Parts: sequence; C-alpha cells; structure tokens
Amino acid sequence: MSAYNPLLRLLRARSAVAPRLCRKVTTWSPVGAAFNAQVVRRPDLFRKNVGLFGVPELSSTEGFDVIQERALLETDQLVEKACSSSPGAVTVETFDKLSDSLCRVADLADFIKVAHPDPLYREAAEKTCINIGTTVEKLNTNVELCKSLKNLLDNEEIMAKLDPETRRVAELFMFDFEISGIHLDEKQRKEVVNLNVRLLDLNNQFLMGCHMPNRIDKRALPHHIHQHFTNEGNYVQIGGLHADAPDDLIREVAYRIFLYPNGEMMHTLEELLSCRNKLARLVGYESYAHRALKGTMAKSPDTVMNFLQLLTDKLKYRTEKDFEMMKDMKTKFNPRNADLMPWDHPYLSGVIRAERFNIEPSLYSPYFSLGACMEGLNSLFMQLFGVSLLAEQLNAGEVWSEDVRKLAVVHETEGLLGHIYCDFFYRPDKPHQDCHFTIRGGRRLDNGQYQLPVVVLMLNLPHPTRSAPTLLTPAMMENLFHEMGHAMHSMLGRTRYQHVTGTRCATDFAEVPSILMEYFATDYRVINQFARHYQTGQPLPQSMVTRLCESKKVCGAADTQLQIFYAVLDQIYHGKPQSRSTTDILIDMQQKYYGLPYVPNTAWQLRFSHLVGYGAKYYSYLMSRAVASMVWRQCFHKDPLSRETGERYRREMLAHGGGKEPMLMVEGMLQKRPSTEDFVDALVSDLDPNFETFIMDSES
Repeated sequence: MSAYNPLLRLLRARSAVAPRLCRKVTTWSPVGAAFNAQVVRRPDLFRKNVGLFGVPELSSTEGFDVIQERALLETDQLVEKACSSSPGAVTVETFDKLSDSLCRVADLADFIKVAHPDPLYREAAEKTCINIGTTVEKLNTNVELCKSLKNLLDNEEIMAKLDPETRRVAELFMFDFEISGIHLDEKQRKEVVNLNVRLLDLNNQFLMGCHMPNRIDKRALPHHIHQHFTNEGNYVQIGGLHADAPDDLIREVAYRIFLYPNGEMMHTLEELLSCRNKLARLVGYESYAHRALKGTMAKSPDTVMNFLQLLTDKLKYRTEKDFEMMKDMKTKFNPRNADLMPWDHPYLSGVIRAERFNIEPSLYSPYFSLGACMEGLNSLFMQLFGVSLLAEQLNAGEVWSEDVRKLAVVHETEGLLGHIYCDFFYRPDKPHQDCHFTIRGGRRLDNGQYQLPVVVLMLNLPHPTRSAPTLLTPAMMENLFHEMGHAMHSMLGRTRYQHVTGTRCATDFAEVPSILMEYFATDYRVINQFARHYQTGQPLPQSMVTRLCESKKVCGAADTQLQIFYAVLDQIYHGKPQSRSTTDILIDMQQKYYGLPYVPNTAWQLRFSHLVGYGAKYYSYLMSRAVASMVWRQCFHKDPLSRETGERYRREMLAHGGGKEPMLMVEGMLQKRPSTEDFVDALVSDLDPNFETFIMDSES
C-alpha cells in the first residue's frame, strides 16, 4: 500500500485545486498565481474535514458548544490557580492564559457570526459570543480574582523585579477590572453589569438602524429619478447617500431622505450616550471620553480637542479655497442653483481631481491585477523584513467559502510567523467593509515555543473572469495595502502575552502601521516593482503615479476638515452631558468645524455607525495618519526599501503590540517625542503640492 502514497497525495492535490490562470504575457510567482486564478475546488472524498481554521470540532455547528464548554472549564481551573498562587510573574501569566482561552473562542466566533455564508453557523457563533461575553463580565467583577492581581500590583518589591511588558500587562488587566466597577459595593457592581448588558443591546440596535433604508411615497419625487433608487410598490426606498451621482437632484433627494430623522433611532442614540456616561461616572471617570482615552497616545479629551482645533486653524485658508473651487465647479454645472451643499462635497471634489489630473480608475486597473499587487506586497515585505508570503493548500472544511486563500508568513531565519486567511472576494451576504480580524493572538508558551497568530483579511473585490484576473482600482489597491499593514502588525509582533498581541493596542496607535502602508502604496519606487499591465506586461508609467498622488491633495483640506467635524462631534457626544439634543449639537459643531450648512430635517448622526466601535476615539484616524506621515518622511521617504529601516521599524513599533506605551514606541522610531503641533504640521504638509512632480509630469 505504501507505494501508492505519493500518487495518492498527487491526486488529492490535483483534485482539490484546479486553477485557470489569466495572465497572457509573463509568468506569475506562486503567490501571484494563487490570486490571479479562478480556483475551482472539487469535492474530495479522500480528505477528512479538519473544521474551520483547522479546529476539528468546527466541522459542524455543534462544535461551538464543545469548544465553548472546554474554554469555560479551562477558565474555572485558571481562576482557581490565579486566586491560590503567590503574587509574581505567574499571576500575569495565568491571567493571560485565562484571556487566551476565552479569546481563542470569542474572536473566532466573532468573525464567523458576520462572515460565514451559512446562517446556522452564524447563529451558533452569535450564541457563543454572548455566552463568552457573559463569562467575561462575571470575571471582571470577580472580587477574589481581582484581589490576586491587586496583591501583585501593591507589592513594590516584586513589581520592581518584573520586566516592563509584564508590569504593563498587569496594569492593563487591572484597568479592565476598574472600568467594570470592581471597587464599588455589590449594588453598584450590579448596576455596572446591567448597564453593560443594556449597552450591548443598544449598540446592536444602533448599528442595525444605521444601515436601514428610508422610504418615501413615489408621488413625492419627480418620476424621472425613480429609476435611480429601489422601487417597492408605491414607495421609493433609499439606502445610501448616492454621493457619486452626477445629477444634483439625485444627490439632494438621497441626502434629505436617507438622513431624515427617525424618532426611535434618536431615542436609541440618546439612551446609548446616556448609559455610557452613567457607566463612566459610576466607575470614577469624569466622562465616557475620559474613560475611553486612558492608555491612548492622546490620553485625554483636552488633548484631542486641542489637536482638532489647532488642525482646523491651520487648514482654515486651504479649506475655504477648496470650497471656493467646488462652488465654481457647481456654478459651471448648475448656474441657477450654485449654493454649495453637503451633498455636493464628495462628488465635486472627485470631479475636480479627475478634471485636473485626468484620473480615470479604469486606466490604472489593468496594471493592478490582484496577483500583481500580492507579488508587490511579497517583494516589499521581503526587502523590509526578510518575510515571504507563501500560498498554502487548504484542507477540507478549513474555510467558510471556496474562494478564500491562505498565506503562510515565513521569515528567512525565524521560520513560520503565522497565517493570514484572505477572504477577498465579494459575496452577497458578506459585510461590505474592509476589515482585519484576529482569530488567534500570539504569545509565548510554557514550553518556550510561540503560539503563532492567525488573522483574516476581509475585502470585497470583484471575482476574476475567464478573460481577466481581478483588477483593482487605485483605491482598492491602497485598501489592500492598508489591511495588509494590520496583518503584518499581527504577524511581526512577538509579545510575551496574548492580551497585547499585534493590533491589541491603543486605537490611536493601531491604525499607524496600516496607514503607513498607504504611503508605500503610492510611492513609485514601490509601485514600479509590481505594477504591470496584465496583458502586455508593460510597467505603469511614472507620470500616471505622479498624477494619482497629486490628485489626492486636491480638496484635501476640505476632506480633512470633514473628518475633523466627525471627530469633534464624537468627542462632544461622549463628553459631559449637555441640555440639548444630539441634532442641536450637530448643527453647532457643523457650523464651527465644517463650513457647509446644516440641512433642516436631517440627522446625520443617526448614520454615524463609528459611534459604536470608535466611541470617543474617531480622532484616531487623524492622529494615526499624522504619526504615519512622520515615520514615512523621517524614516522611509529616502529609501522605502531599506532593510535596515524596516528592521528598526519592526523592533521599535511592530514587535511590541500593546505591550509598550504607544507614545514610547513612536518616540523610539522618531528619536523624539512629537508634540500636538508636530502632528498637525505633518497632516498639513501632506497637502503641499510637489512642484518637482508637476515639472516631471509636464516634461513627460
């Protein structure tokens, strides 16, 4: 029988994957071929179902009960160990094992509940998330468990002997206890638990409502625009802002109807903000924003507001000029109705960019096949970190959709660093957003080995066809680089503790590695390594890259100002309670921090879904971009492919996850502690035109 084994393995491999490659000119590397092929996986009777992510129990939905029960049993044992052990490093190690045991189930289930196409899997995962969440709530209010950690933190002699990462992780675990009201009496602790339970419901209600369409009687709208919306009997249904519609009337109608206030949603938002404030005050914070910003780079609401105000002041003149350009463009299109309105901003800024720089995404897409972009990432990571992306064959039952790919991340000397599952292609029931999910965090095991991280990257790209691979627009290509930045943060981190692995760090730092990747994605020295026409093999002309980069600066001040407005609104909503409605606050902040007029009978805040996941932290995108800009300019701009700089970047920033204070990591990379003014100057300087590229473009 043994003589047949090699042949059997070969047959299995061939029957599992039958790719049809689309490239017509040159040969793709293995990683490029893996993503530029139409993969057809035929049923394989030889292979055993290994379960989702290789977890055998998850070959069926019943497996969620099994892995959940196992985690809860392990949790009980670890709680007992933590409470009976003498204070020391073992205390933190036990707490981290406890966190890891629950997170390995909760994180996996959290992904499956939104991504799996089978509703039975989604339902089973949702129940698991709820049960694990309930357990976490109980643990965070377990007085004896907290006391075991407090005994360590109060012992100065033992704490002094611990390494900095262990001390920080101990403090982070204590913070989890504190925000759960562990220091309160029993009655108040119950109130904290009840508020957290209520907030889970309110968060879900608000998120669902944010994306629900509004509808209006057909007779209320001109007949000729009905075709642009979803028709439902006697009603027209509007589920978005239609910001790219060339017709002013379509954009205006969509804006007014989609943002029309909903009384039930208004009540949900107000109760959500009220519960958050009560919770924060109950556990000893001045406001929810004060609680949310502890441990971040910003540290306090005052710092955030100072940053946003200073940025507004620095951008004032540029923003006014941007709005003047848009108004001139609108006057050209529609001289009878030339007032600039909020529904005009996204469309007109895009028109101005395209007109000024001849930016047409379809001209770029042939150079950005998905396989070429993955080759580019592979090449970049090899040059910066000595890391390769290797396409791995999937086992039966390992993934939730047949078009998912799996990458092994391998270092030239350290070996396998972890795995990335690439769920890149559109599915009807898939969330329409680009995301990074941690499935398993990295940590040092008792035997000295390392628990390898596992992550999923989710995009919504078009499928390859028989005649062409998946072709990306420039925006899609940048999003791919952005999400891969998150993935490499997870892969290259080598924290001792799972609790601070990879992207488990302060929100205003977590976006730095991903945004930094956007700078690589727009540098010609990087792009030139992979951007080739999928049919001719010709490289993307440098002048096209130049125009693309410069086009982003057009109306950039107005775009940034809009983000400032959103961030300010988020801060005010989560600050001290005010005796006015959320709409009144919006009207006031829109006037002060945006510039375009409020439209009566609209409530944009009811579509602000980031209030749930980024409550009091929406500013993080801007602050992270400022840090990424400074790192790029100071460290990578001269040579974006420098191995020396790449290794320093890994050593100073990526390796620590959340195990080191974020500002210390930034300071280590920049060799200085940046001020708020430095952050602002970095964002403003990104908008400065590059006159050298103008000259080069005109010469070409």
